[in-house]
Amino acid sequence: MDFLTLFLIYLCLVLAVTALLCLCSGRKESFLTRSVNRASQVLLLVIPTQLQRVTHQAVHRLFHTRSCLFMVLHVALQAAVFGEYTWEVFVYCWELQFHLLLLLLPYLLLAGNLGCFLLCSRANPGTVTKSNAASLVKVYAYDGVLFQRGLVCPTCTVEKPARSKHCSVCRTCVHRFDHHCVWVNNCIGASNAGVFLLYLLSLTATAGALAAVTAAFLIQVLLLSDIMNSTYLDAQGQEHPVEIPFLVQHLFLTFPRIVFMLGFVILLTLILGGYSSFSLYLALTNQTTNEWCKSRRFGGSPHLPSQPHDRPLVYKNIYSKGIWRNLKEIFNPPTVLERKKK
Repeated sequence: MDFLTLFLIYLCLVLAVTALLCLCSGRKESFLTRSVNRASQVLLLVIPTQLQRVTHQAVHRLFHTRSCLFMVLHVALQAAVFGEYTWEVFVYCWELQFHLLLLLLPYLLLAGNLGCFLLCSRANPGTVTKSNAASLVKVYAYDGVLFQRGLVCPTCTVEKPARSKHCSVCRTCVHRFDHHCVWVNNCIGASNAGVFLLYLLSLTATAGALAAVTAAFLIQVLLLSDIMNSTYLDAQGQEHPVEIPFLVQHLFLTFPRIVFMLGFVILLTLILGGYSSFSLYLALTNQTTNEWCKSRRFGGSPHLPSQPHDRPLVYKNIYSKGIWRNLKEIFNPPTVLERKKK
């Protein structure tokens, strides 16, 4: 099996697993969830207790406590990719007389992405405190389905505003809670949702620009070489033009690190592009990730005490005000005064 076939199989498997996880993420009793639970139960019978305890502590520390590990990994991956781009692709492209602006475009996008990264990680996401809880309660109306009036957070001992949620990682309630992002080591809420959206879009654009410049360089190398015009003989002695798998193998043998980097960046662009599109959809419809997940699982939730048992419980997004006003709200969160004017 040639290199291109193996790479395509690997790419399809990764994308299929990613799509499966996304599709099953909102279902409590999905086939994937049941399979993982059964597999974990079998592994618990084999894995020693001490190793289980250490693994549980490590996972808890990584995903349930604030840690800079993923931030360091984030910066390290960017440094590795741009190091390879600078020392290999940039130099070769400069010799091939590529336009300077095209070569500098990934660096410009990287600068913007790092700025959004720092702002998003250091910003207050919209922490709900005893001093501002009374005013935040008046910002959004309670829909009576996902968010009910009068609920008190047992940890923070404050009344929970509509669209808020307690983050177990940050140990605080966050207004218009979206999710906790381990890559920026911060919650995404009302105050930094717009910066986070810009961070995702700029990161996707950076990866796409790197992939485009690197692919243009490899195509230029093939065009300048004679290998595309060459032929080969099959087992019957017939002459055939060189096929794409052979060209990919030739590039991999000639520039192994560049081809590996290109494959990684293409895969990253596809994943980030999908997630950015989903985040943009949430912004345009004035939803949060927390609300989207809850609304998908709502079919199996019990009826509220105030809801008649013979009437089906239906969720409706009451926060959407139209595409442009929704997008404006992401970057300019509403206040109590703005809501009173309406």
